[in-house]
Amino acid sequence: METANGTNRVTRQNVKTETDSRLKEGITLHLSRWNGLQMAVQNQWGGHDSIQKFHQLAADILSWFSQSNAPLDVEDLETLLHERMLLSFNTEIEDGSIEEVAEQLMILHEDYLLGNH
Repeated sequence: METANGTNRVTRQNVKTETDSRLKEGITLHLSRWNGLQMAVQNQWGGHDSIQKFHQLAADILSWFSQSNAPLDVEDLETLLHERMLLSFNTEIEDGSIEEVAEQLMILHEDYLLGNH
């Protein structure tokens, strides 16, 4: 960010916003590779607004990562994914992919915390 005297100044908020944006992109990318979710979106199992529900799921996961003060538990993320698939897309996923996606998202989040993005 450039100041009035022409120097560059980066605030903690700007860095956090950029990091959150990159994390959300990573979350969206991982979700877009999840076959069960993509089938639900493409076939509109969540109704005509399935694509909006997809984006809301990504936003909800980002919020879950960002707002928790307690240590994050992969089982809580699995529960979130399971509930959203069931409630938003009327889809019961039993192929083990929820656990796989949750683990991938936890690794992604840890990478972002460590600055590996």
